[in-house]
Amino acid sequence: MRFYSTRDKEKKLVSASDALLMGLAEDGGLFVPEYFPSIDFSSLDFSSYASVASSVLYPFFSEDIDEDEMKRICISAFNFPVPTRRDGGADTLELIYGPTSAFKDFGARFLSSCMEYILKKRGEKRTVLVATSGDTGGAVASAFFKKENIEVRVLFPLSRVSERQQAQLTTWGENIKSYAVRGSFDDCQKMVKDAFMDESIEGLTSANSINIARLLPQCVYYVYSSYLYFLTYNEMPVFIIPSGNVGNATACYWAKKMGSPIKSITLALNSNRTVLDYLESGVYKKRASIATLANAMDVGAPSNIERLFDLFSDYEEFKNNVSAYSVSDDEIRDTIKREWDEKRHAICPHTACGEYVRRKYLAGLPSIVVATAHPAKFYDIVEPIIGNAVAIPENLFRMLEKKQEYSVIDASYTLLF
Repeated sequence: MRFYSTRDKEKKLVSASDALLMGLAEDGGLFVPEYFPSIDFSSLDFSSYASVASSVLYPFFSEDIDEDEMKRICISAFNFPVPTRRDGGADTLELIYGPTSAFKDFGARFLSSCMEYILKKRGEKRTVLVATSGDTGGAVASAFFKKENIEVRVLFPLSRVSERQQAQLTTWGENIKSYAVRGSFDDCQKMVKDAFMDESIEGLTSANSINIARLLPQCVYYVYSSYLYFLTYNEMPVFIIPSGNVGNATACYWAKKMGSPIKSITLALNSNRTVLDYLESGVYKKRASIATLANAMDVGAPSNIERLFDLFSDYEEFKNNVSAYSVSDDEIRDTIKREWDEKRHAICPHTACGEYVRRKYLAGLPSIVVATAHPAKFYDIVEPIIGNAVAIPENLFRMLEKKQEYSVIDASYTLLF
């Protein structure tokens, strides 16, 4: 298996380990697999999520990581529950039980173990740059904490992440350094890209979803949950995915490409409508990000759109495969309240975007909404709406008691070095 850049018309191929360590291709594009292997579902062991993950991911990394090591990495990375909340076919995939209570734990933990293994084999070191709108940085910091031969620099927009998100970004120390940037998430993301394009800076790699080894493991929970859904209901589900940087949705499209029983995929956006505007106009135009209640989705220039453009090569094909809806802050609030009043089920603002889209546009269809973060991370939004306290997961509670350490900087990548 080899990988090529989304911007390379000649499709020059690189190995999985090179793509992983480079993060971003030399031309500024994102790496994608040269092909997607078909999954033999009869050979998968669905009694173990880690076993499914190892089987799905091994073909992408087989030249760099042997099969036994891949099994070890998956057992270590995916050591928490991956449940689907059943509700008569209007189900919810809960990706909220990892160490930082967000779906980003899946990709970050797999990536960190793979990177440590490859760097040890090569006798090399790397500096990881990661921009976060809320959840990614915490997951990356947790996953890479004390990993050998790796330093991490986390960039987040000043005053635009929740209190509990910030605690997960800034309480690590040792090989993790955190920076609050005067600007938006898009400014943070641009800083990372600019640093990569500066040829005078060596040894950089990324842990954002631009990194192929962050994105590929996210395919697994779509493979896993869609198959179990099909076994339960004898129907293929529509996945409704809260989307900002569009990496999570891209992983679902890749899982579908590999043969997963997925009927279709719908993106639930907040007021950042870049993808929806493209679907409606046929003209793709980056936007300045807008601050919303679903802050981890506050992205006006989603990086992973390049991977979707590579998968669906023209506007008509894109429009035939991608659907999206935008959800306002008021609709987020209303959905959080309705879900609590009707089911006593607390959900985060991002998950609420998905649930609103299901209720408003896809009611009655077999569906899975992706729950992307634990509501306790957004207690200051959720608790006043539902009128009840949300229990804090133990791992999050421990972080809240630690001292925060970070630097406040302007939006210039040169201040990181």
